[in-house]
Amino acid sequence: MQQSVYFGQISHKDAERLLGKYGKDGSFLLRDSQSEHGALCLCVRKAPYVHTYRINHSHQGWALETEIKAKVKWFQSLDQLIESYKQTPHNMVPLLYPLEKSHLNEEERQVREEAYMEM
Repeated sequence: MQQSVYFGQISHKDAERLLGKYGKDGSFLLRDSQSEHGALCLCVRKAPYVHTYRINHSHQGWALETEIKAKVKWFQSLDQLIESYKQTPHNMVPLLYPLEKSHLNEEERQVREEAYMEM
């Protein structure tokens, strides 16, 4: 599942633009962290904002970065982490709708073709 919502090295501005244009409240995607090498960012839309949560990976597994006093919950896989936060939001914006890049690629291609035809 994570491959379908993983957008790689896009900026936080690009993530906000994509979620704003194609998402709705609860839409989410994954991207590489720009500030911490090897970490991911989980970006979730809750209008008018896009909330970003850092996901760390270590020998213990995958964990969502929390406040210093909060207990860290580790998962064996990224899919397990996402599924857990879809079921129980744990004081964060609920993950409701994966923003799948394959769907966007088709829509963006159609938009480009329509713009080309209009010219």
